[in-house]
Amino acid sequence: MHLGFSKMDKKIRLYCDPLGRYVSVPEYPQRIVSLVSSLTETLFEIGAGERVAGVSCYCGRYINNLTAPIVGDYLHVEEDKLREINPDLILTTTGVQRNLGRKLADQGFPVFSFPLPNSLHGILENVVTLGGLVREVEAARELAYRWQRVFVDLQAETTKPRPRVYAECWFGKHPRTPGSLTFIHDLITAAGGENIFSAECQGYLPLDLDKVSRHKPDVMVLFTEPEYPLIAEDLLKERGWLKLPVIKSTVQRGENIIHDGPSMMATAVWLKEQLRGVFR
Repeated sequence: MHLGFSKMDKKIRLYCDPLGRYVSVPEYPQRIVSLVSSLTETLFEIGAGERVAGVSCYCGRYINNLTAPIVGDYLHVEEDKLREINPDLILTTTGVQRNLGRKLADQGFPVFSFPLPNSLHGILENVVTLGGLVREVEAARELAYRWQRVFVDLQAETTKPRPRVYAECWFGKHPRTPGSLTFIHDLITAAGGENIFSAECQGYLPLDLDKVSRHKPDVMVLFTEPEYPLIAEDLLKERGWLKLPVIKSTVQRGENIIHDGPSMMATAVWLKEQLRGVFR
């Protein structure tokens, strides 16, 4: 991230790699629109929540009594609402949201896009960068240190042998399982488990039931969204995995294995307790 200061307009020019361009934002953004739930949660955690002026429809899952207006979802926004807010900073991410960020930037909106993290380290890097963007870098660094300590301390408590964990994330017709290049891998490790696909140097792998069976997992962690409800018991019966214990992950704050906001710390503690309960 390259910084350049302009005394005339009191703005900061930041180079945003995902967008491939410089972005000009105020030194102290006051009307922030966050279209990424993890970044919204982080803003509130570092003391910038009162400056959040617009959010996605998913952000309210992680902030109690969130009053900022909803301006869209992960892929679409209501541009009339955006222009009414007149944001001085819009936060997006890469992956499937990359095109939305580019579209808004092309229209002249002050967009900064964050890379999707491949690990806990990537999450913490984004936290510090966000702190710099909104002039709360000290609080952001403290959050990053605390987050790292929670994971290190949890992992230090781990006893062996560790349960072999198969994690499956359902997004409608697109189930995926995390490889080693995911923060879910770090979450499982911190909670005392062993990701059965830890040797796979990939992000999210397509579903391969035969491959899962060959790895002989001890437990399945199943994440489903309310938009695509899935009954774990029916899924196990269909696959003939009736004896495999299941830990159910939902979008609820502190139980969501795919959410990389600050409540991920609580999720790690929850997952550790769930694994202990299964193998007690």
